[in-house]
Amino acid sequence: MFETRPDRDSEVVLVGRSNVGKSTLMRELTGHDFATGQRPGVTREPNHYDWASEDFLITDLPGFGFMNGVPEEVRERIKTDIVRYIETHADHILVGVLVVDGKAVVDIIDRHSGPDEVPYDIEMFGFLRDVGIPPVVAVNKMDKVDDRDARLNEVADRFGLVPPWQQWQDTIAPISAKRGSVDALTGAVREHLHEAGRDDLFQFF
Repeated sequence: MFETRPDRDSEVVLVGRSNVGKSTLMRELTGHDFATGQRPGVTREPNHYDWASEDFLITDLPGFGFMNGVPEEVRERIKTDIVRYIETHADHILVGVLVVDGKAVVDIIDRHSGPDEVPYDIEMFGFLRDVGIPPVVAVNKMDKVDDRDARLNEVADRFGLVPPWQQWQDTIAPISAKRGSVDALTGAVREHLHEAGRDDLFQFF
């Protein structure tokens, strides 16, 4: 279990597979450098970033799913820890940002969809909703995608959101974290903060 969480009342979490760019996004949102590795699975503990004067933090949770060179039992334990963390702090988490790789996510979801299998990303999206946390799918690396709208429609469809994707701008946010292009995400997060009566947190997004 991750025990490092600072004692703060409000939180936004970043979740997602390894290597989708969560740490880069975290750096973009906070302006703070975190240790990021070229190898998947480098982040095994949550990265918390809090503002001493504010009762708020952003947390980058470890990547889940397949990781090269990481044994399956370790992967499963990380996933269990992530789920427990979110369940434990659900009352304080205002938004769950599910980061996906815009170039690969549709193929990954399709590859893992079957009668006995729910892809991790879909499972996590549903789980956030089940525990009462509004999910936002940050579709990262969009600078590498050719037909942007077609891809975003496919992403919306896989998450059970009827295309066109544009009608889900509080849930689907196309971004390119490496290029500093995250306005769609900050806009979506602000929508949910506003609904929660927390316009005071807009300063962080």
